[in-house]
Amino acid sequence: MRLRPFLAGLLLCVCLLPLPAPAAPARPDPDRLLALEQAIARDEFKQIRSVLLQVDGQVVYERYFNGADADTLQDVRSATKSVTALLVGAAIGEGRLPGVQARIYDYFPTFTAHHAVDPRLRATTVQDLLTMSSLWECDDENPFSSGNEERMYVSERWLDFALSLPVKGFAPWMTRPQDSPHGRAFAYCTADSFVLGAVLEQATGQALADYAAQALERPLGITGSHWNRSPEGIGMGGGGTRYRSRDLARLGQLVLDGGRWQGRQLVPRDYIAAMVSPQARAGDGSDYGYQWWGLQLDSAGTPQTVWAMSGNGGNYVFLLPQQRAVAVVTSQAYNRSFAHPQSRRILTDFLLPALR
Repeated sequence: MRLRPFLAGLLLCVCLLPLPAPAAPARPDPDRLLALEQAIARDEFKQIRSVLLQVDGQVVYERYFNGADADTLQDVRSATKSVTALLVGAAIGEGRLPGVQARIYDYFPTFTAHHAVDPRLRATTVQDLLTMSSLWECDDENPFSSGNEERMYVSERWLDFALSLPVKGFAPWMTRPQDSPHGRAFAYCTADSFVLGAVLEQATGQALADYAAQALERPLGITGSHWNRSPEGIGMGGGGTRYRSRDLARLGQLVLDGGRWQGRQLVPRDYIAAMVSPQARAGDGSDYGYQWWGLQLDSAGTPQTVWAMSGNGGNYVFLLPQQRAVAVVTSQAYNRSFAHPQSRRILTDFLLPALR
């Protein structure tokens, strides 16, 4: 059917009309953010390196302190574990890992050929490590634990150290897995995350840093990062990775958007949903997903669960789905008791109120 000249011209005009610009993200309250900067300036918050707020994928607030700038690679310590969890999801999405029920000892046949492994440990799965609920006797918060991370760091072969850990025992005052929330007895164990990184290297045939660059960093536009390696050369999936603050926000945005970035599904949506859902209960009452923390926080008298990447020193990437926002706080208050409380207070007393 031929269109009349007038109608054809009208349609052409409509097609050429400029599309409406996307709505600008909500601007945070400048007074609240100024109050935050003043508190940092008078050292109420110590050793803070950066505070960044992103709404609808756009940075709306970004400040650097104590010698840091936009190009500083922030050492986020154990927030690395959350990136490792994302890489596990990416490997599952690509078919390189069959799923979270994959048995980890199956990836190390050389070890199992020369070491007797208790059948209960042979059943250890990727999910057990993701949720910090393996049966290894490993607890970073207990200096007497066989698997305490400081013992691993002074050994020459970290992987053999972890795979050789004994079976955890449960004293009468300890909660057994079957009596624990979600059926998992949680114990924070960096060796769990390190072995996840080693599994990824075996499953992908790539160094952990190379796989991170391929699966996450390059697609997200992250052009600079730093990954540590163990003495035997295995990528350190448990801590010490360094990213720029804006790149940390991109990782948070990926999770906020269900694993999708610019039309491409980098991590399966159902895996992301499980990653930031309660899978275990930490000793401080926080929920724990797949290497992500479900923090129980209170802002202006309103309790809420905030899912976050968290690392020693008070390093955080907070997800704020109700505000369509990601908040990043980096800090070098390593091993200081005030580190985590002050970073959480920056979120609850300043950043969240600034978005209301």
